[in-house]
Amino acid sequence: MALPIIGLILGLILGTLCPILIPIAYSKLFSVAILVSLDAIFGGLRAAANNKFENVVFITGFFSNALMATILVYIGDRLGIDLYYVALLAFGFRIFKNLASLRRHYIRKSMHSPTVEEKSTLNEVVE
Repeated sequence: MALPIIGLILGLILGTLCPILIPIAYSKLFSVAILVSLDAIFGGLRAAANNKFENVVFITGFFSNALMATILVYIGDRLGIDLYYVALLAFGFRIFKNLASLRRHYIRKSMHSPTVEEKSTLNEVVE
């Protein structure tokens, strides 16, 4: 658990010290890429919380979603239509759905944690 937190802190420090300017031409792609990444992260966290996380599903989901979103943005640019809004909405909804699922999971887990008396009763039943 400490390694991801250290990576996050180092990333924030590096991002603050080395600001990267994104050209306006790539702002649509960059915004969609950020949401694809967040969707994959929160989806992976939700799967891990439910003990259903699989690396292959996580990696293929990330790249297929990124590819589809990129194609959508590209086609929208070629047609002169802002189709990237579709990707933003879809990934935004999925992020909030995953966050809500994580929140419910941890609330249920904290509310139903066995007390000391229940633990001793469980131990007696097992023995």
